[in-house]
Amino acid sequence: MKNSLQNDLGKMLLRILPSMFLLTHGIPKLQRLLNGDFGFADPIGIGELPSLFLAMIAEVVCPILIIVGYKTRWASIPVLIVMAVAGFIVHHSDPFKGKEMAFLYLVCFLVVALIGPGKFSLDRK
Repeated sequence: MKNSLQNDLGKMLLRILPSMFLLTHGIPKLQRLLNGDFGFADPIGIGELPSLFLAMIAEVVCPILIIVGYKTRWASIPVLIVMAVAGFIVHHSDPFKGKEMAFLYLVCFLVVALIGPGKFSLDRK
């Protein structure tokens, strides 16, 4: 019983804390969109506005869903994609220190996608 509670608390912390940290990167993107500043990197060739919009969804909407634990595994997928693009494409020529944050988020959300949200979530699995 105690081990199960610890596992669920661990899942909750792993779900909530990285999502809150990721919001600090996503909220400025949302503000840019709302202010009409659409200048953004276009790492996969779909245009600046679509790239900004998709990054904002992955860094604002998805972390909120992950925090409350709703469709957690599905919500992790856009975050994984954006972090993979950031780490492997946007920062490909940077030293490791420049891509480390993207890889840390990538690993955190990969684990969340694999283990699920836990008992303390709307998904309750």
